[in-house]
Amino acid sequence: MEKIVVDLLDDFDRGRITRRQLVQSLVLGMVAPAAFAERGGGFKAISVNHISLEVADYRRTRDFYAELLGMKVSEDTGDQVNLTFGDTVLIARNAKDAGAAPLVDHIAYSIGDWDRERVKAELTRRGLDPEPDFQGSFHVRDPDGYLLQIAAPEFMTMTE
Repeated sequence: MEKIVVDLLDDFDRGRITRRQLVQSLVLGMVAPAAFAERGGGFKAISVNHISLEVADYRRTRDFYAELLGMKVSEDTGDQVNLTFGDTVLIARNAKDAGAAPLVDHIAYSIGDWDRERVKAELTRRGLDPEPDFQGSFHVRDPDGYLLQIAAPEFMTMTE
């Protein structure tokens, strides 16, 4: 898996794939194993809840996605914005450090049959050290260190 990620990043750096293709490939690489999780006592991912981006200028990112892809703009705080498409939200926020490279901060997956205590117990059983975030989600790291958020289907409305 590590070689695949390195090759994808190399392809992106050399202009062989777009940022969109890079993100799609990384997301697919993380989502595909979830389809088999039911066999191991895990969860059933039902959607990408949201993707959180740290960017140089959230306004520029907001305008790009709203104008090009028709994403609905909401909850613009002056530092970040929610861009909704279908059942998914793209969160664009200014990077914490000026001049930092843009990055995918984390990806949140909604799972079916949410039960907070059961989810926490399963994540703990797997040694993932779940960090609670609001009532409807936990943060964990995948085997490659990517930050994931495991969330209730209604998570975005639970945090408002």
